[in-house]
Amino acid sequence: SDTMAGTAEQLALQATLIADLTARLERDEAEIAANAASAAVDATNMDIGWLITCGALVFFMQAGFGMLEAGAVSKKNVINILFKNLLDGSCAAIGFWLLGYGFAYGDTAGGFIGTTNFGSTLIHNGAGLGENGEISNDGWVSFFFQWAFAGTAATIVSGSVAERTKLEAYIIFSVILTAFIYPVVVHWVWGTGFLSAWGAIPDADGNARPIFSGTDASNGMIDFAGSGVVHMLGGWCGLVGAVVVGPRMGRFDSHTGKPQDMHYYNSTLMALGTFILWTGWYGFNCGSTLSLSGNAGNVAGKVAVSTTIAAAAASLTCVIIARVKDHIFDVGMGLNGILAGLVSITAGCCIADPWMAFIIGVIGGAIYYIAHHLLLRLRIDDPLDAFPIHGVCGCWAVLSVGGFCT
Repeated sequence: SDTMAGTAEQLALQATLIADLTARLERDEAEIAANAASAAVDATNMDIGWLITCGALVFFMQAGFGMLEAGAVSKKNVINILFKNLLDGSCAAIGFWLLGYGFAYGDTAGGFIGTTNFGSTLIHNGAGLGENGEISNDGWVSFFFQWAFAGTAATIVSGSVAERTKLEAYIIFSVILTAFIYPVVVHWVWGTGFLSAWGAIPDADGNARPIFSGTDASNGMIDFAGSGVVHMLGGWCGLVGAVVVGPRMGRFDSHTGKPQDMHYYNSTLMALGTFILWTGWYGFNCGSTLSLSGNAGNVAGKVAVSTTIAAAAASLTCVIIARVKDHIFDVGMGLNGILAGLVSITAGCCIADPWMAFIIGVIGGAIYYIAHHLLLRLRIDDPLDAFPIHGVCGCWAVLSVGGFCT
């Protein structure tokens, strides 16, 4: 009986220990779950903060465009060009909010255009709350970040038609571009459109199938930060505008057709504007990771390096070519070379190693120089070289991705 009593006491003690360990395990599991939930919330907030910061940098590029354009036009037209930059941001905000964001990221209609979320009706507090109470992005910051890009696309065009366009006409154009034209292209590539690398109309198995082959051999279009979607679009729209409005009075000799120097450039403002744009471009490219969590921070770091090298390589290329061909050190060529390199690397900045970025930048600088002189030969007046920089180098950028991606 004593043995049985001892055994019972041991069993009771073991049961107590097991219950205590079980309770501790449950408390630890609950604590781990709470910590994981807290970490997820912190990661979400960090990603949102990252996008707000980068979006603000992209919007600050409006100041860069304003200074650059003000330095490239006559004194009497400075107020006009600054007014256009002001209107780009304002028109983009209202137009993109009411229509553009829905056309860009709403539910697709045949892979061509979005059809929902007009006026941001699907964005509200708690929109990102999951079924189990997990917190994610409500959508506010996504609209903010994409609006900054829309404003950039519109501002590119203002440089091409500088000094020859009435404000009323430009307002109409800016609204149409940011509320319809640009959002449709965004939907094709970054939304659920027919070019999208991840969101195209799915096949019977639910896999995205871009237009090119309709099979698993099709990867869709990769344009990481908008060389094609933003810059190429703005550049080609600018070319059309420049052709339609014609050259400025005195830009080309009436007898020989040779280009004439307008002699009113403010190199200080142009340099200030270019360096503001270079700074803002880090928000443009690095921010296109859309997050910092999940190792995206390392991707952003790589993007910053490739962006820097391409800009520097293109600038030096333009300076050297101008020195050899024109026998001068042309600061304008150096400044525009920076922008040409930035546009050239924007599509593939996430996949380009430094040596790739260098080659992309060098080729981008050379392409810009050729396109600049081609426009002059064709007697097309593009005061800011928006088409050579954004249109031509944007085209080179999206093509370069296929040659350098891994």
